[in-house]
Amino acid sequence: MGDLIGLVWSGMVSGCLYAMGAIGIVLIYKSSNVVNFAHGNLAGLAAFLVFGFTGGIFANWAWGPAFLVTLAIIVAVMALSYFLIAPLVFKSDLTSTIATLGVGLIAQGVTQLIFGSNVVSLDLPLPAWKTQLGPIRVTAYDLAVLGVTASAIGLLYVLIERTRIGIAFRAVSANPFASRVCGLNLRRVHLFSWVVAGLLGLVASLLIVPTTFLSSTSVSSFMLQAFAAAVVGGFASLPGAVVGGIFIGVLMNLLSFYVAAEFNNTYLLATILLVLNAFPKGVLAVRGGARV
Repeated sequence: MGDLIGLVWSGMVSGCLYAMGAIGIVLIYKSSNVVNFAHGNLAGLAAFLVFGFTGGIFANWAWGPAFLVTLAIIVAVMALSYFLIAPLVFKSDLTSTIATLGVGLIAQGVTQLIFGSNVVSLDLPLPAWKTQLGPIRVTAYDLAVLGVTASAIGLLYVLIERTRIGIAFRAVSANPFASRVCGLNLRRVHLFSWVVAGLLGLVASLLIVPTTFLSSTSVSSFMLQAFAAAVVGGFASLPGAVVGGIFIGVLMNLLSFYVAAEFNNTYLLATILLVLNAFPKGVLAVRGGARV
């Protein structure tokens, strides 16, 4: 029983990171009907930029300035990525989705060109504090993940519910044609969702790196879990992305411990298939809609 509780706790912590990745995917899909397969590679590039600014490749800065400069660069990169596929968005959802694969490969190529293909280490500036609460071991990293995730979701809620661009995003998500007729600038809303998704990807990639390693493909592999979370929660539901992320985190932890860790990707694909058959629009949606 102690193992089960500990696994559920660590799965919830990992699930928060999957949720942030899934929210980025859902934001872009809700606004433009594009499934952004470049999300993982762009987030990996962001993590490498922080590594470059703190590890002596570009500079030897502290984490604060390195993070802020990377933030500005990622805003520019996400804007450039959107403008690359923008001409396709209004022509075909499928074509623009396939185009994101190209953007992802370009991001991966740039990462390997600048930083090489070797595995590197990137540690968060967190204290080595930890405590034991019954069967649960709580670390400073766990609290940082939970705190950052709660803050990011809270800020996103305020942004979408209380600002003009957030109201425009909701309108475009509900009915793009009516929004355009009413004079809303769809490209501006699309750009908003791409930039916010990129910032969430940056934060998620920095938080996931201490649990694994940083390579040109590690963060994009992590985004497979985020993609599964988006499927579980429903591509059209931001709360569903959070629920899906935590569900995937706990499920993967339990299956890895009680069955076998070698089949993690198999578990993910099986989960995606089961959910798409049982809940085509996600577990929080009312059944009876079209397939995602």
